[in-house]
Amino acid sequence: MKKAIEGKGLAPAIGPYSAGVEVGNMIFTSGQIAMDPHTGELELDSIEVETERVMRNLQAVLLAAGSDFNNVVKTSIFLSSMDHFPKVNEIYARHFSPPYPARETVAVKTLPKNVNVEISCIAVRKS
Repeated sequence: MKKAIEGKGLAPAIGPYSAGVEVGNMIFTSGQIAMDPHTGELELDSIEVETERVMRNLQAVLLAAGSDFNNVVKTSIFLSSMDHFPKVNEIYARHFSPPYPARETVAVKTLPKNVNVEISCIAVRKS
């Protein structure tokens, strides 16, 4: 049975979706963008600021589901340009330790709200 992940500090959905869904001990997050969960404003001052906000939003969903970055098994990163890859990768790496999650990173034409980075993940609940 699937259950929506809810909690304080989660960025508001901009469409008909949940911030994340739990099924058994698996957690599937929706793509997170750089939206401040308290103001609804986008944090787009730089790719570094934007990526850090995305990672904090992703962490909030994981924590609300009883997990954290240590239990992430797969991530998907979407970029507006592969030119952002080195800086996004640097910030992303600060949040994980070996063994790193499986991952793909792709550049796409346009992301929601014209942001530069969106990240989703699959995790397991802490044991």
